[in-house]
Amino acid sequence: MSDSAGPTTHGRVDPDGTVYVITSAGERRVGQVPDVSPDEALAFFTRRFTALETESSLLRQRVQSGSVAPDEARKQINALKRSIAEANAVGDLEALAASLEDLAPVVEGQLQERRQARQREHERTREAKEAMVAQAEKLAQGTDWRGGVSRFRELLEQWKALPRIDKATDDELWHRFSSARTVYTRRRKVQFAQQAEERDDARKVKEEIIREAEGLAGSTDWGETARDFRDLMTRWKAAGPAPRDVDEKLWERFRSLQDTFFEARKAALAEQDEEFRGNQQAKEALLDEAEKSILPVGDVAKARSQLRAFLEKFNAYGRVPRDALRSIDARVRDLEQAVKTAEENEWKRTDPEARRRAADTVEMFSAQIDKLSRQAEAAQGRGDTRKASQLRDSIDTYRGWLEQARKALDEFSA
Repeated sequence: MSDSAGPTTHGRVDPDGTVYVITSAGERRVGQVPDVSPDEALAFFTRRFTALETESSLLRQRVQSGSVAPDEARKQINALKRSIAEANAVGDLEALAASLEDLAPVVEGQLQERRQARQREHERTREAKEAMVAQAEKLAQGTDWRGGVSRFRELLEQWKALPRIDKATDDELWHRFSSARTVYTRRRKVQFAQQAEERDDARKVKEEIIREAEGLAGSTDWGETARDFRDLMTRWKAAGPAPRDVDEKLWERFRSLQDTFFEARKAALAEQDEEFRGNQQAKEALLDEAEKSILPVGDVAKARSQLRAFLEKFNAYGRVPRDALRSIDARVRDLEQAVKTAEENEWKRTDPEARRRAADTVEMFSAQIDKLSRQAEAAQGRGDTRKASQLRDSIDTYRGWLEQARKALDEFSA
């Protein structure tokens, strides 16, 4: 066996081919290779040590690269250390086992990173679930009875996709979420039950309206029955929707009854309008003649007399077609208003009390101007030009008012 510092430093071979590994605790038999030279026997077990070195190097690379989970890395390191300690190999087993110790801080660092990552994930999950709980509790107090169902379903699927957090927090958040969903479901059932009751009440009301409409559809009392149908329509709208499967059918029945009445009324009134067409022509001719003879109003008494005569003839004719009623009435009102306005203007012009007030106003302004003129002359005589100027300004103002007052008085003399 060589005395060099090679592998033989850590092992020896007995003449019978038994190989020993040398450690700080002494030597340990690792195996026997008979019928070969000592160097060959020692090389066999040295190759086993080389394989352990390779395995250790590969494990180091995997741990440092993070390709193996920290917990698994710790297990593999401990297993490899035990394998090295018990290995039937020749080499510096103690140094090789000790070389794995520097992986402990690496693994611990990776474990700490994993714990921090899990904590961050825990916080994100907790925040996400709290936000979902807040949405669920808001939905539970809302009235979105259709969209809310879909939203709760979406929230539940999102909840299932999230990982669990610590049991106490997770259970508390789930209890709040589940309670909110239960509250919403119960309120929704109550609401739908109430709606179903209201829709059934609406159905009964609308069926009663239809029965009343059936009694009106054949009426020829056009005005009164039209008002009755309008009242029925108001009640129909106030009743609200009936159940979906009958509401449209009820409406079709009611609308059909309305159409029956109003189409009959339309036909009857159209026939009636044709009968009134002659009255329209006669009244329009009277209006043409009255407008030419009365307007513009000059002699008020004559215009008043002409208007009375016109109205007597006008009213003697019967009704006119509906499409002409508004325009004819407007022309009559314009004619009456023109005469009325002329009468009012005549009264104002001839009213003795109003004339007296106008004359008093002219006299008052004239007296005030004379008074201010005397005061201005006196101020000028004293040398108080400032006062005199102010008084003359006042005189100019009163003269403007006097001019207006004289025009008003002149109207009574026209």
